Amino acid sequence: MANKSTKKIGVLRGMETTFPDGLIHHINETYGNDGIHAEFVQLDAVRMDGDPEYAVILDRISHEIPFYRSYLKWAALQGTYVVNNPFWWSADDKFIDNVIAERVGVAVPKSLILPHKEHLPNTDETTYRNLKYPIDWEAICTYTGFPAFLKPFDGGGWRGVTKVNNLDELLAAYNDSGTDCMMLQEGIEYTEYVRCYGIGREHVRIMKYNPAAQDFARYFDVPQEPIEPALFEKMERDVLALCTALGYDMNTVEFAVRDGIPYAIDFMNPAPDADYHSVGQENYEWVVKTMGQFLVEKAKEEREIPAFSVDDALEVV
Repeated sequence: MANKSTKKIGVLRGMETTFPDGLIHHINETYGNDGIHAEFVQLDAVRMDGDPEYAVILDRISHEIPFYRSYLKWAALQGTYVVNNPFWWSADDKFIDNVIAERVGVAVPKSLILPHKEHLPNTDETTYRNLKYPIDWEAICTYTGFPAFLKPFDGGGWRGVTKVNNLDELLAAYNDSGTDCMMLQEGIEYTEYVRCYGIGREHVRIMKYNPAAQDFARYFDVPQEPIEPALFEKMERDVLALCTALGYDMNTVEFAVRDGIPYAIDFMNPAPDADYHSVGQENYEWVVKTMGQFLVEKAKEEREIPAFSVDDALEVV
């Protein structure tokens, strides 16, 4: 049981088990004698004048639960360090991330976003009067080329991702997209593919990965030849540049290597898979240890409730 002088680390989790359980056990076993205690966050109603109790919270589920996301924003305003920043996470999307990536020197595929295929709830034809119709599909296809990938601009876990090889396949996938805002992205025909953990905007783990394999085999059904040193160094640099620019303390970045150039394919993963059964023992142990160390470092930092003034608000406007 933690006492009042203990720095508490909270983990907000959903259905996953091995990573949050292992992380809490590791932190308490390794740092418990240093005045650190980790536990799962427990919530009911959240009062404006309440105490968040936690020095640090690791968020694994608020993208699915709006109540959790609002709680985390409130906790951040009360001085809790939240991984990942709930304000930026709420504003983030895959399309704008590609723009940011280019600004920090990371290669990305040519990408564009498309209007929603179906009207969103509580809207009608007049809501969309700023849109030009018909869509210029010829210009779109010329820009990205084929093959290309159609995916939700805010999705994760390969939800709604379709590889399209021609206009007919693109139109079929787009017509099935419903109310999602979709991003079309140039397909990179790669010779190597890797997935990288980025922790604390300082630590990187580069892992061979096979996106075409079944979920349980993606880290295992892949050639394990060493990555050429210059390419390894470039990917390491790009992961840190992306995580720093996006403000993410936990993220994964996927690279498809074409002609020796690593293209960042997917790098909006603020709650990335870290399950023992999918990532394997070595990767699991690395992410538990590295994430635990980072959370403890943040818990030990002294923080105050952020101060806001009228001038601050006017600067935002």
